[in-house]
Amino acid sequence: MGLSQTLLFYVLVCVHLGVSQHYLRLRPSPSDHLPVPDLKEDPDPEYDPREQDLTERTLRKKLGSNFDPNFMSITSPIILNFSEPDNQVKLQGPMPNEIKKLDLTETPYGLRIKVGKKARRKFLQWLWTYTHCPVVHTWKDLGVRFWPRYIKEGNCFSERSCSFPEGMSCKPAKSINKIFLRWYCQGFLRQKYCTWIQVQYPIISECKCSC
Repeated sequence: MGLSQTLLFYVLVCVHLGVSQHYLRLRPSPSDHLPVPDLKEDPDPEYDPREQDLTERTLRKKLGSNFDPNFMSITSPIILNFSEPDNQVKLQGPMPNEIKKLDLTETPYGLRIKVGKKARRKFLQWLWTYTHCPVVHTWKDLGVRFWPRYIKEGNCFSERSCSFPEGMSCKPAKSINKIFLRWYCQGFLRQKYCTWIQVQYPIISECKCSC
């Protein structure tokens, strides 16, 4: 079984197609390997849902309260490749304690230097901004075998090192699971049986600067 197949069928609980609830994890979370890579699908259109299988009313009812318009879309978003680093300009929440409690007056050799309150505040603000790891959201087309078809994924900002001196990078720290419907087939061609099952799709929700 290839890597993508292993990801797709990592954990499959109670896959008896006569049972009403099925849960499939696409990836253990949190994970350094998020976001989930593109899955290698069987290109045969015989394994695609038919038009009658894509009735929005039926699928909304099957997904129920798991439908989250903030992270999923039935139709193609206007700009699929739009990305926006969250809180890149304005940092939200309190300053991390490991930065806030830095002692800037003492050097490694025991010498003390005088740092004014204004200078200290500006330096700590710069350090916080420099080491901050925003989550970058982008829309992704999962293909016709997922419903809703479009997901708003999180990625860790990786255009530069987040440490000073350089060497560390932004990596996934937390993830959240969003439940989608996945078109799942058993058997082959004429003897196959297909239906929609619920899958947990992990999305990066927080990134941190780490080795």
